[in-house]
Amino acid sequence: MSLSLKMITSVLWLTCTLYGAEPESGSWLFVSLLQERRIVTFERDTEFGTLTRRSEITCPAEPAILCVSPDRKTLFASFRSTGQLASFRIDPANGQLDPISVVDGGEDPAYLLPDRNGRFLITAYYQSNKITVHTLGRHGSISNTAMQTIATAEKAHGIALDKSNQMVFVSHTGANRIFQFQFNPQTGYLTASSPPFVSTANEDHPRHIMLHPSDRWAYVSNEAGDSVGVFKVDRTQATLKKIQSMSTLPEGVDGSQNATARCEMTPDGRFVYVSNRGHDSIAGFAIDQNSGRITSLGQTPTEKTPRSFTIESRGRFLYAAGESSGKIAAYRIESDGTLGGVGTFESGPVSWSVLAVDTPVEHKPVKNP
Repeated sequence: MSLSLKMITSVLWLTCTLYGAEPESGSWLFVSLLQERRIVTFERDTEFGTLTRRSEITCPAEPAILCVSPDRKTLFASFRSTGQLASFRIDPANGQLDPISVVDGGEDPAYLLPDRNGRFLITAYYQSNKITVHTLGRHGSISNTAMQTIATAEKAHGIALDKSNQMVFVSHTGANRIFQFQFNPQTGYLTASSPPFVSTANEDHPRHIMLHPSDRWAYVSNEAGDSVGVFKVDRTQATLKKIQSMSTLPEGVDGSQNATARCEMTPDGRFVYVSNRGHDSIAGFAIDQNSGRITSLGQTPTEKTPRSFTIESRGRFLYAAGESSGKIAAYRIESDGTLGGVGTFESGPVSWSVLAVDTPVEHKPVKNP
């Protein structure tokens, strides 16, 4: 007896849901071009890591940091020149962006991140020294006003959220502090942990922060310290304790002409990387899965001024944006965590932020023929 088309489709969909993420319809790379007020869409070859330019959209202000909703259907961007937050629908068929909403946030939104359920958007502000929480509509719209605003300290710059959706950490370069919060995923409200922040060395300037997939450790790029800090996470108290620091530069290199930027980790939590602006390299580190401590994998040369880089969801490729060169450098992540060159691709002047996104297939019921 033959199966109907509807039954076959249902079985395929159920199999994908049970044994992994939703099936993917496209693999994209989004690049914000600050000066030209554009966001460019590249299609990624998932086997070879190469990029093909597909489309672009013009923004009403300067697009900076990018992030994506948990369901990978909505792209969020900060407009640092106007202090606004924006959202765009991602077309899963071709990666094109369609505007959804633009709302006021605060002066110089440096980083933004949706919660794990896609109901709230948390933003850190570099100039107005605060964080906000906005509610998100079902289809990616951002609420006109923030439901919560918290004054923190000078130069809020990075945000990390744990997998349980209950802890939030916000790094501040100016104050040398990482603020610690408990997050209520039902209401969206942040409550300060005790103590409310952990201080870092005066020479560190913690910029971006990433949590290990186990949520046992946090990794921080220290902008002025040219280093990566490792912290143990107390998951009950939502607090951090520093356990290690390691330089992102080769021995003997003068760090006065360098500043670290982005911090990213492979999905399996085996490797963490930090970009060096000035030395123009990506520093790699292997993570001990028992202690969380790191060992250096060395530095890989990259494009000039690598403000941003991204690792795609399979953990096979890393893409670094050259803010000064207007190019994207693509690398294969080898089994030992070292980076192998794939190629460079023209993106455009002042390539500010880069983000790899795999969009899911839009499942629609199939009627019996």
